[in-house]
Amino acid sequence: MKILHIGSEMYPLIKTGGLADVLGALPYAQQAMGNDVRVILPLYPQVAEKIGETQEVATIGTFAGVVTLRFAYFNGLGVYVIDAPHLFNRRLPYYDDNYQDYGDNYKRFALLSYLGAQLAEGLDHWWGRADILHAHDWQAGLACAYLKSWHSPVKSIFTIHNIAYPGRFQGYHLAELGLPWEFFSPYGLEFYGEMSYLKAGLFYADRITTVSPTYAQEITEHIAGGGMHGLLQTRQAEGRLYGILNGVDDTVWNPETDNHIISNYRASYMQGKAKNKAELQRYFGLPEEKDALLFVMVTRLTEQKGADFLLAKIDEIMQHPVQLIVLGSGSPDLENALRYAQSRYPQQIGLKIGYDEALSHQIIAGGDVILVPSRFEPCGLTQLYGLKYGTLPLVRKTGGLADTVNDSHKESIENRTATGFVFKHPDADDFMEATLRAINLWKKQKLWSSVRQNALAQDFGWAKVAEQYQALYREVA
Repeated sequence: MKILHIGSEMYPLIKTGGLADVLGALPYAQQAMGNDVRVILPLYPQVAEKIGETQEVATIGTFAGVVTLRFAYFNGLGVYVIDAPHLFNRRLPYYDDNYQDYGDNYKRFALLSYLGAQLAEGLDHWWGRADILHAHDWQAGLACAYLKSWHSPVKSIFTIHNIAYPGRFQGYHLAELGLPWEFFSPYGLEFYGEMSYLKAGLFYADRITTVSPTYAQEITEHIAGGGMHGLLQTRQAEGRLYGILNGVDDTVWNPETDNHIISNYRASYMQGKAKNKAELQRYFGLPEEKDALLFVMVTRLTEQKGADFLLAKIDEIMQHPVQLIVLGSGSPDLENALRYAQSRYPQQIGLKIGYDEALSHQIIAGGDVILVPSRFEPCGLTQLYGLKYGTLPLVRKTGGLADTVNDSHKESIENRTATGFVFKHPDADDFMEATLRAINLWKKQKLWSSVRQNALAQDFGWAKVAEQYQALYREVA
């Protein structure tokens, strides 16, 4: 099949979150199955640096001005990039240095959707028309609407990576973007008086997927549906809503081959993990205590991710023989609270504000427990990386976290199904209870090693994911 993915980021060209990891892995897994797969994304400065030489496919006038579509093979995959410096030549892809969304985001990502839909329709005559247009998150949602407005035979799949970001803009932009006015209705992309690019994907796509089975159910409920739960209940009843769990790219996240970590290791030879822990402690200036339980957290510092649960209990946690390392950025309040905690416990807490891909690998390899205490989590990839590296995830029971981590208790440890620590309620007390269970299990190193081996044995490969998407594509094509 000819498959075109539309997304706003793709690892390793540009990454701000898990969406990039998916677009950096799923197309390759689909290509390995024999499909003809391509991706389209904006030509941000970071992408231009890494993609190398490109060839011009078309220069066309659009509602966003004259833009050039370019093409290159990147790591063996066909990638189209939208060369529009006035829209995409910015250091950060979605917002400025003060975390304020760019005022022209409505136009920037409408253009991504428009050119993606045009490509699916055959804009590149050398490639021809796609069988499937696969749009990802709100930034690509209008692509499904464009195809419907053109009565295109191309079938569309829309994947929700995080329903909390609806892509809301003023409705009066609709005419400027070349979509029919009748699309601005409750039975279209209208959403509480504005238009939502995410809702466009939900309403006009032939099938909707999201990134875990539990999240697919949660978003049909009022508390987690972001105002879209009614529409999603309808899609579920029609058999058009699916939950397909994300995978882990074994070529990127693999402790046996990872060149970002100081010492490679595998389930049958774990000495390398201790070396990674010592290196991590050195890097952050912490005492090299191999017996200290090392908690790590690699995250966006937002309310969603639950860092406030950790901060609420930091004094209590630090009374135990533990260390904590955090890598992340986001809310200035959370950043400052972490800085303050680090200043009070300099021998126990290491902190780096920002994001560093190589360091994130070292942190996950060197940690003992990875904290993912999210209030909600569509899939989560961090806990999957933790499992892959034998760094036991401590997670809240929500979305993909519930689907991928099994709690450690007497029965699950005995029957070899325990892989981490799970708490139910989104509050600091429940988080602390799970933290204490991790601290207590750490004291029983034989049991800890048993749970860690269970974690290392989990399989979340992309080939399995690609097969599920293939079945879905065949259903609609």
